[in-house]
Amino acid sequence: MHCPFCGANDTRVTDSRLVAEGDQVRRRRQCASCHERFTTYETAELVMPRVVKSDGSRESFNEAKLRAGMLRALEKRPVSAEAIEASVERIRQSLRAKGDREVNAREIGEAVMKALSNLDQVAYIRFASVYRKFQDLDEFRAEIDRLSQDPDQSPVAASSHRGGEH
Repeated sequence: MHCPFCGANDTRVTDSRLVAEGDQVRRRRQCASCHERFTTYETAELVMPRVVKSDGSRESFNEAKLRAGMLRALEKRPVSAEAIEASVERIRQSLRAKGDREVNAREIGEAVMKALSNLDQVAYIRFASVYRKFQDLDEFRAEIDRLSQDPDQSPVAASSHRGGEH
C-alpha cells in the first residue's frame, strides 16, 4: 500500500484487529521511508446482482428501494424496526448467496411478499394488491381467502412472528 504522506510503496502492518462485528479488519501501518503511521480498513467487496425488470431493463440492486417498499406496506402496523431490518437483511443475503449476476425483479417481489406474510398479514395484502395489480374486490377476497386457508398464516401463527421473534 502507498504511504499517504510520502507516496512510498513500502509500508508494513504493525497491528491488525477485527472491527464492525468481524466484518472489517483495521490495520495500523507504518511507512518504511518516512516512518509515519496510518490506519487502513479492509472489507470484503460483495457485489449484489443486477436487477432485471419486467420491461427487460437492468438496474443496480437498491437496498433502500427494497426497504421503502416494505415500509410502505408496513406503515402504521405493529411490526418492530428490528424485525423489518432483519427481513431486509435476509432478502439481501439470500440474493447474494445465490451467486447469480442478475436476478429477476419478480424474484425480489416474491421474496418481499414471503417476508411480509411472516411479519404482518395486512401489510402482505397491501403489498400484494399493488405488486399483483389487483383489479377489483374479488381479487382481494380471493387472496384473503387463500391466506385464511393457509394454516401457517392463521392470525395466531402470524402474530408469533411479530417483533422479530421466529
